[in-house]
Amino acid sequence: MIKKPTFPRRNSQVSLFIDVSNIYYSQQTLGWKIDYSKVLNYFKNHTKLVSAFFYSGVVSKDAKQQKFFSKMKQFGFVVKTKEVKWIRDKNSKTLKGKGNLDIELALDMSHTTKKYTVAVLFSGDSDFTPVVEFVQAKRKKVIVFSSRGHISRELARAADLYIPFESMREEFERKIS
Repeated sequence: MIKKPTFPRRNSQVSLFIDVSNIYYSQQTLGWKIDYSKVLNYFKNHTKLVSAFFYSGVVSKDAKQQKFFSKMKQFGFVVKTKEVKWIRDKNSKTLKGKGNLDIELALDMSHTTKKYTVAVLFSGDSDFTPVVEFVQAKRKKVIVFSSRGHISRELARAADLYIPFESMREEFERKIS
């Protein structure tokens, strides 16, 4: 059985930073989908949630995706998007979409440190290790959520607490009706 994590105190001021594309790949490995409204409600009920950022590449002509982002805004997320760029892979000659918002996430995480005591990062990307260390130098705690097999060693080591999604399935799983 997977042990439930210990979270910060109920009075901790928490900001969420969700790297959607990274979490998308984690979900494929998990075999279940994350319900972002449940994530938001979990932190609203267990901490003093001060902000929740949601970063994703976007294909502006995709009506289904636009509806999804509208729903995230209704839930209470600050949704930050960037148009996906299509790049042809030299070897396979296939088009690959790239909509990376790592810099935007890192800037928001570093520029809003006065608003929170705990940053919660949903990503396993080692590129975030420097911003985690920067935030910690400001005397803030950092919790990282990712799935096993998608968390970089550097990021897991840098975090004050690493929590695998597997331990939060009951709380975060989207139930398909």
